[in-house]
Amino acid sequence: QPCIGLDPPRGVWCHITGTDLVRDGDGQVYVLEDNLGCPSGVSYVVENRQLMKRTFPQLFGMSQIQPVEDYPSQLLNMLRYLVTDKILSPEVAVLTPGVYNSAYFEHSFLAQQMGVELVEGRDLVVMDGFVHARTTKGFERVDVIYRRINDDFLDPTVFKPESMLGVPGLMDVYKAGRVALVNAPGTCVADDKVVCAFVPEIIKYYLGEDIIVPNVPTYMCWKESDQKYVLEHLDELVVKEANQSGGYGMLIGPHATKAEHEEFARRIKDNPRNYIAQPTLSLSRVPVLIDDHFEGRHVDLRPFILYGEDIYVLPGGLTRVALKKGSLVVNSSQGGGSKDTWVLSGSGSPPVNEEG
Repeated sequence: QPCIGLDPPRGVWCHITGTDLVRDGDGQVYVLEDNLGCPSGVSYVVENRQLMKRTFPQLFGMSQIQPVEDYPSQLLNMLRYLVTDKILSPEVAVLTPGVYNSAYFEHSFLAQQMGVELVEGRDLVVMDGFVHARTTKGFERVDVIYRRINDDFLDPTVFKPESMLGVPGLMDVYKAGRVALVNAPGTCVADDKVVCAFVPEIIKYYLGEDIIVPNVPTYMCWKESDQKYVLEHLDELVVKEANQSGGYGMLIGPHATKAEHEEFARRIKDNPRNYIAQPTLSLSRVPVLIDDHFEGRHVDLRPFILYGEDIYVLPGGLTRVALKKGSLVVNSSQGGGSKDTWVLSGSGSPPVNEEG
């Protein structure tokens, strides 16, 4: 509710997006889910590329591979573009939950690459209607905050009062147009897996267009007919908690035990709004070096897009790979890995062909 009526800078809510794509066994590409609040993982894209170039310099010298190393500079340009006042060098800060957050490396990496301050909520204070950062030189005004904390924790005076991660009074400054927040408060609602299922209808309603890339077919467990189907086919489906991420709160039916099926059936009946189900897709695979030989492992792809003065699509993306044989869970928190993803700028075939 506090986000109703907000007017984000430049009229754009999502300046950074990371949509997870998968390819089924029949070659059809699907949208698995959207990451629109605080998309994560782009640091691995840049780091993987740097590692590969150091390891195989001759291969890169012979190939026409589009660079990804300029992402931090593209990100900084986009963040500074949001300042509509005539400020020659807007001050940008990356707001992190702190060192114990699983994505802290990325927060510090991007701040270092952009040459901006990495701050926690306790480093920021609202004074005289503006946001200021505590520095060794005193307080300095902050014009743009690239926030890597969820909506609920941004401002304890508006959202969760027990939050120690946010900045009291931040939303008042934002509503007054005196600081820009990226992405805009409220965008985390789109990360809800139930909301994602309605995206095709949302696009049709607001834009009058049909979707280009279809969503993975999704069953809503709060619908009586869908719930009945899901409970009768748990051994064929993937069941997910609506607000979970990182591969947690999931049931992969074909790989689960009878006891796990029974447990999830109970959970769905107790709280149907909290669960969705999707068919178990035969995800595409790529070769992975296992010991001294190559084996196929399942992957998905998260391309990153920046929306500033222009739209920038990172030529590559975060390719996540399930390192366990037969696993469909690619999340790093569940033991998954990542691979460097090449987009060629010239003609020719990719240097590595996908399996299956």
